[in-house]
Amino acid sequence: MAATPSGARSRFVVVGGGIAGVTCAEKLAMEFPSEDIFLMTASPVIKAVTNVRQVSKTLEEFDVEEQPSSLLEKRYPNIKVIQSGVEQLRSDEHKIFTEDGKEYVYEKLCLCAGAKPKLISEGNPYVLGIRDTDSAQAFQKNLAQAERIVVVGNGGIALELVEEKERPVAASDKLGSALGPDWHEGLSLKGTKEFSHKVHIEVLCEVKKIHLQQEFLQLQQTSLAFPKEVKNVEPDEVLWPVYVELTNGKIYGCNFIVSATGVVPNVTPFLAGNNFALGEDGGLKVDKHMHTSLPDIYAAGDICTASWEPSPVWHQMRLWTQARQMGWYAAKCMAADTLGESIDLDFSFELFAHVTKFFNYKVVVLGKYNAQGLGLDHELMLRCTKGQEYVKVVMQSGRMVGAVLIGDTDLEETFENLILNQMDLSAYGEDLLNPDVDIEDYFD
Repeated sequence: MAATPSGARSRFVVVGGGIAGVTCAEKLAMEFPSEDIFLMTASPVIKAVTNVRQVSKTLEEFDVEEQPSSLLEKRYPNIKVIQSGVEQLRSDEHKIFTEDGKEYVYEKLCLCAGAKPKLISEGNPYVLGIRDTDSAQAFQKNLAQAERIVVVGNGGIALELVEEKERPVAASDKLGSALGPDWHEGLSLKGTKEFSHKVHIEVLCEVKKIHLQQEFLQLQQTSLAFPKEVKNVEPDEVLWPVYVELTNGKIYGCNFIVSATGVVPNVTPFLAGNNFALGEDGGLKVDKHMHTSLPDIYAAGDICTASWEPSPVWHQMRLWTQARQMGWYAAKCMAADTLGESIDLDFSFELFAHVTKFFNYKVVVLGKYNAQGLGLDHELMLRCTKGQEYVKVVMQSGRMVGAVLIGDTDLEETFENLILNQMDLSAYGEDLLNPDVDIEDYFD
């Protein structure tokens, strides 16, 4: 990696070596092959999208790989990677100051610095968040000495943690980059117990308080042993380093707690002296052209909050798919603005669409798949074949507005079209999910 001199100027500067930042830099490099594109990242590795597979009009699958930044510079000779974190942004001067003491001047800037774990307890050594390779390896180290852990949350990382079997594989030695969809690959997730792990789930409750061992002893309350039977819960005789008190009144001790409760946008390095408009979730507000409230500054991925009027069946969720879409679209918007051209909102923001895998089942979620924002004005239709498939559709006024597909249903393209077209399906009734009726022939 050739050193970029302090005071260097670039028409386009991108901050962040994750999916949004790398995708944005790649698109800009293609749009302006004679311009140097500066990509700033605190990590020696970047996230590269590989093996892209178009599943349907809005759905795409891809792999995420950690790669040395030198490979990115080799693929795109006009991308110059600056390996340093951002110390300060002076938007009025169009300057960025990095942690290694250098300064850079930009014409247009895209902030793609991602997000950090939203911990249920800050500063507690027994509460871990998992967001990047550093924190994943800290988790691995703690797990190696653990007999019992508590996982708080029900999202992707929480599910994968609970599912993951003990597999002795070599740990990655690459540090500092955000995690990919297969973040647990390459980590030895093995505790001290030799037998296969057991899982107990507490639902419809939250963490009320976390007690360190001494605090718990002063409470003079009883913690519970790992439940062997649902109705037969015994007091725990083991003394644990930390205890979790739940809103349902139960207390469990453990070696450590994994806080898998979402993320908060990583905006802190950019706020001092800059009057950014922030969303309710703390992200940088962006309009339908990914432009922040400050001149010549764009944002994409987890750091931003979409503040335009969204399509009725799209919503923002901090996922790899949206990071890629936003990074690519932000670059198009920066290019259009530079060239004085107009640009329409990208089609990928018409429908929320995401495909992933849990418990080795293909999972597709479309539109308002959990009836988000619909209140009571909706109905659900279900079809389930144990061990094979689960199909749920969300209907509103006879029209499909969301769906969850688990297993190899081959319905994603059909349902995608039905949600986008908003066809009145009232006449089909429950036959819409009748396995004996090939609805693909009706609607494809």
